Amino acid sequence: MGSGVSGTQQFEPKVVRAARAGVLDERVGRALEALRACRLCPRDCGVDRLAGAVATCLTGRYAQVATSYPHFGEEDVLRGWRGSGTIFFGHCNLKCVFCQNASISQRAPRGEGAPPEALAARMLELQARGCHNINLVTPEHVVAQIVEALPLAVAGGLRVPIVYNTSGYDAAESLALLDGLVDVYLADFKVWRRETARRLLKAEGYPEAARHAVAEMQRQVGDLVVDGDGIARRGLLVRHLVMPGYVEEARAILRWLVQEVSPDVYVNVMDQYAPAFKAADPRFEHVYGAAGGAEGELGRAVTREEVEEVRRIAGRLGIRRLDVRRPHPRLPARLR
Repeated sequence: MGSGVSGTQQFEPKVVRAARAGVLDERVGRALEALRACRLCPRDCGVDRLAGAVATCLTGRYAQVATSYPHFGEEDVLRGWRGSGTIFFGHCNLKCVFCQNASISQRAPRGEGAPPEALAARMLELQARGCHNINLVTPEHVVAQIVEALPLAVAGGLRVPIVYNTSGYDAAESLALLDGLVDVYLADFKVWRRETARRLLKAEGYPEAARHAVAEMQRQVGDLVVDGDGIARRGLLVRHLVMPGYVEEARAILRWLVQEVSPDVYVNVMDQYAPAFKAADPRFEHVYGAAGGAEGELGRAVTREEVEEVRRIAGRLGIRRLDVRRPHPRLPARLR
């Protein structure tokens, strides 16, 4: 699993240290001011979200929370035996045609949103339920709201790691706000080519944004570190969802990770792609102009051979820390 810290060693989240150092109030002020002409993701919409205006992410002053619960479907280093304390935010700054979570990220109705007190309360409730961490899912468009809630969570006794679970479509300004507050970055790297990103994510600049974001995350937290119980305490974990017809893009992403991020980068090659959202529409290939491209293949599940080929590529490139499911011995049998 790589380097680790003792399972008995007292853990202190970075945000608690930041609070003690007196930096949180200034960070909250910067975050809220940034909402006045929002450029907190690469969309650079520039709307006054502090006044309630919305643009691509359909989120104004307050974050919208779809659900929160102890999640046992994450990587073993996150779920452990008590679950990862996931908070799923509504809406998204990407428009992936194959979105695996469209009911929350793409089709969620607009609500009133959760003020910082409510968001902090969710974090503390998940901690009280025994979760190993607080896992912020699809947070790219609500970084300011998260930063605003963190001092309240710390004041309420937060003591577990903060996990920032992102698509990778993050802006430098947002990551600067999070520097010293996040313990574990869990980042997707979806596609490599700009043209692929334009067609499938509706964000041509995604590959550059993801490269900049992942490199900055590595600078902030380093390689993934686990404790004596095998639970992630700090560091970077990168996910890549293998998609049918896109093995070569996976190769380019993995090569960049090992050459430009770290030879000890922790990677989860994900095998669960199946047609979802617009990619599940029988008209998808015709509507999205797949002739001559791989998009037509998104209407089928990924094959075992494609996934194994990507894993072989990772091995040949020298990636040594490839996520493999080994459920924790204390994980109940019904959850394995």
